[in-house]
Amino acid sequence: MSKPLSQIFLPAFGGTALALSGAIALVNRDYGQDRIETLEAGLAAARNEARAAQTAAGDGTARIAELETLVAEAAAASRSAPIQAAAAPLPDGAFGLGREAHPEEIAAWDVDVLPDGRGLPPGAGDVETGEELFAESCASCHGDFAEGVGNWPVLAGGFDTLDREDPVKTVGSYWPYLSTAWDYIHRSMPFGEAGTLSADDTYAIVAYILYSNDLVDDDFELSDANFAQVEMHNSDGFIVDDRPETEYPAWRAEPCMQECKDEARITMRSVFLVGTPPEGGSESIPNPNRDVALPSFTADGPSFIPAAAPAEAPTAAAEAAAPAEVETADADAGDALVAAGEQVFRKCKACHQVGEGAVNRSGPHLNGLLGREMGSVDGFKYSDVFRAAQAEGRVWDEAALAEFLAKPRAYMPGTKMSFSGLRSEEDLAAISAYLASFGEGS
Repeated sequence: MSKPLSQIFLPAFGGTALALSGAIALVNRDYGQDRIETLEAGLAAARNEARAAQTAAGDGTARIAELETLVAEAAAASRSAPIQAAAAPLPDGAFGLGREAHPEEIAAWDVDVLPDGRGLPPGAGDVETGEELFAESCASCHGDFAEGVGNWPVLAGGFDTLDREDPVKTVGSYWPYLSTAWDYIHRSMPFGEAGTLSADDTYAIVAYILYSNDLVDDDFELSDANFAQVEMHNSDGFIVDDRPETEYPAWRAEPCMQECKDEARITMRSVFLVGTPPEGGSESIPNPNRDVALPSFTADGPSFIPAAAPAEAPTAAAEAAAPAEVETADADAGDALVAAGEQVFRKCKACHQVGEGAVNRSGPHLNGLLGREMGSVDGFKYSDVFRAAQAEGRVWDEAALAEFLAKPRAYMPGTKMSFSGLRSEEDLAAISAYLASFGEGS
């Protein structure tokens, strides 16, 4: 009799399942063992690294302690060492400081020009170009033909005057070397804008000055190649300075200290001072104290020292008027602004006049400036750019004046005015208020 299929397959399936369970358990046990061994190996490596770090730290601490001991011993030795009485010998007679200057650094300072032309940079400039540059940069002070304006120096003429009581010393009549003119113009001109001329510009301006003195023709071009060939009118009018041999030895003797003057007197003050504005740089300004009394000096000291007047104590009437002063605060502020503008105008007085009796100088008078057409003062020779502005009907107002005075050449390209401009907004406002206080014919 045959058995049912369930009795045959069920025991077989059960045995197979039991075998698989055992295999899985065996695999899981092997994996866990491997994982444990891996973790134990990592832990051992970490412990080894920690021990190595502790050893290194101990070595570093010991080294630091050793160095500190050496430093302390050196300091103690220096304190106990005797002080050296004489300076150490200098190496090769030098101080051992700094370094040798580079050729480029020396060249930047080595800009002087000698009478024979040594030191001149390469370049050239002709009379025609020089005339244009002179009109733009120099004529406002020296005139279109180098004849001088107002008290500014005359650069042309003056021949046959050197033997007079008041000779006219110009580049043509007096200066023995052309290098003096080239060097000075290149370094110091135009007034207020020193150092802005290129070498070619300087050659051209010097060529025009020579032409103005009838020393060269109108087609002449001056260059570094022919510079030394130019003959100056007064080249033989100077003698060699022999004072080091004839006079200096007497001066080096002991002073006699006898028959000295009882009084030393200052006879005049400088016309211009070098101002240093807060924003930096420098500028030449008229000396505001030129007309102040001059002291004299004796062994007892100066004859006087100018002092500010003492402040007066307020009176009862002044205290009673205090409320009224509050009401006029705006007027006082305006007066203060005008007063400040008067101080700023000192930078302009060399060329311009304002107020009663004002006349044209190297610049036009400025009475009634605000509201008047540009380039319209009678009798003044304006540059082309101002004549064009008048033809266009342009008028001076506060905005135009402020923009012009801030950067004259930027606002009016081609102007002969050599002033570099006012940098301070306060100065611009002050001088506008000051000029506005003078009407036409003031």
